[in-house]
Amino acid sequence: MTSPNLAITYDDIVAAHDRIRAAAHRTPVLTSATADALTGAKLFFKAENFQRMGAFKFRGAYNAIAQFSPAQRAAGLLAFSSGNHAQAIALSARLLGVKAVILMPEDAPAVKIEATRGYGAEVILFDRYKEDREALAKRLASDRGLTLIPPYDHAHIMAGQGTTAKELIEDAGELDMLFVCLGGGGLLSGCAVAAKGLNPNIRIYGVEPEAGNDGQQSFRTGQIVHIDTPRTLADGAQTQHLGQLTFPVIHALADDILTVSDDELVETMKFFASRMKTMVEPTGCLAAAAVLNRKIDVTGKRVGIIVSGGNIDLARFARLTLGQSE
Repeated sequence: MTSPNLAITYDDIVAAHDRIRAAAHRTPVLTSATADALTGAKLFFKAENFQRMGAFKFRGAYNAIAQFSPAQRAAGLLAFSSGNHAQAIALSARLLGVKAVILMPEDAPAVKIEATRGYGAEVILFDRYKEDREALAKRLASDRGLTLIPPYDHAHIMAGQGTTAKELIEDAGELDMLFVCLGGGGLLSGCAVAAKGLNPNIRIYGVEPEAGNDGQQSFRTGQIVHIDTPRTLADGAQTQHLGQLTFPVIHALADDILTVSDDELVETMKFFASRMKTMVEPTGCLAAAAVLNRKIDVTGKRVGIIVSGGNIDLARFARLTLGQSE
């Protein structure tokens, strides 16, 4: 059972799943005999790189916009994101007939900026190292009368993301452990509620980049820790802090927060490409990297791993996997 004081409940995730069912893909659960042999466990990879627009973010975005009032739909929305939330909002808004304005960092991967524009959104670029994106977004939303949808700290976003773990456990069967990529905490918080709702005894781990371990610091100190924007290959996890809604859920339901290096992310990208024949972006490799690099013992366990996305352009993928500098 989840605490009534937390932002979402398992019932919210069930409702979100019903709401997005016709629009979102039920992505495959992949297995790998090689990965099992390396870890001594039975691994189940929830492949959200096959989701619409290439990442789990579509789930939360569609769930949030689908609950807009007629007035909100008419006025339009604003979101800020390094890429995947931007694309998810842009696509969901197009499908639901809502105008979207997206605030994106100027150094976001070109493929993500282009895709966001391709879905019909207006894109405004900013310098993530000099400007406060949240303050900028709030000002723009207020000036234009738009509804602001943050990338993770929103109950409807969290519930939508939680449908990822719900599907994984329904399709793979009971799991002993679940590893989830961590940026701002929308995916981890939602998946934690879903997983605990289906199996109260499951152990849950968030995984973030070493350079941006604000989640680990927050989890272990019991309060939200703010850091400077981390410089990491995992562009989707360049968050400065967990959310006011996501942190209490993570602190209550997760067992620990682990970290992996950029080098470990690249090696995991190579593993997915060579052994599992699938392309995963650095952020999408966070959870898998922790398991494959034995950050915690999984021997003999049934382990779920959320592969959060695959939005990386081919040139960057080639540079990283060939060991060339960014």
